[in-house]
Amino acid sequence: MKATLPALARPMVEPHLPAGVEARWFATFEECLAMAPDAEVGWLDSNNPRNWARAVAAAPQLKWLSTIYAGLDLLDKDALIRQGTRITNGSGINAFAVAEYAVMGALVAAKRFDRVVRMADRREWPQEAPGKIELYGSRALILGYGAIGRLVGDRMAAFGVTVVPVTRSGAQGTLGPGEWRARIGEFDWIMLSAPSTPETRHMIGATELAAMKTSAWIVNVGRGDLIDQPALVEALERGRIGGAFLDTVTPEPLPPEDPLWAAPNAIHSMHLSGRSQTLMFRRAAELFVENLRAYAEGRPLRNEVDLAAGY
Repeated sequence: MKATLPALARPMVEPHLPAGVEARWFATFEECLAMAPDAEVGWLDSNNPRNWARAVAAAPQLKWLSTIYAGLDLLDKDALIRQGTRITNGSGINAFAVAEYAVMGALVAAKRFDRVVRMADRREWPQEAPGKIELYGSRALILGYGAIGRLVGDRMAAFGVTVVPVTRSGAQGTLGPGEWRARIGEFDWIMLSAPSTPETRHMIGATELAAMKTSAWIVNVGRGDLIDQPALVEALERGRIGGAFLDTVTPEPLPPEDPLWAAPNAIHSMHLSGRSQTLMFRRAAELFVENLRAYAEGRPLRNEVDLAAGY
């Protein structure tokens, strides 16, 4: 069984390789491309997601792809289905960091700490706080209640926020997929942690923005295309909502001329949430070893993606 794997993971993975695995270790993208075509197993991640997608496309014999990425937006999923490739993703390995970032986004927005930092840079000593919202007693709608969304909900609840998730079942204490839009005006925080799928694309658009409280904030740690960005810019410019804390946007990087950069009350964190941690790569290596053993023994894989659904 030929496996193409990142050299950075070698010290954590090599001592635990099952018998029969022929591991090749790449240190550069060029090495990855050269090793990918005959790989049965691939952990082909790159610092550049587009290079990762190129490497996956160059591996037609791939039977199992492991990735630390949670989203598969850049991959040709139809081609992977045709060639019988299974995928396990990194869902959960950086969930704590992303959830902490989401709560930080709500706190920054509530206290307008972005303005506080700029005041300190200018050596100003204000008499009034720029943000006076308390999380306590507010209400949060969580769209995307997977590993990250649950952690976001738990942490917001610890601040005294009433948390209402959206779930497929619409179980008690949650809203179903067909219910949340009619209730969106009840919430102070719209927290997005959903994957990118045809069903979630632009789930927050002009209609939803118009129905929100004028004081409500969006916090997006999911995917940029969950929001109709031109509609968001217009809503921000017209003061129709309180603001938006955006860890993810479309495209990434956001072009310097994009109007979203300068939209009033838009706070950007440049998709740094998942990188703001120290343990993700170790967790990824542990997950890979666990799944490699399962793959070799014909057992179910943890974090296997439904390619037809896209997550």
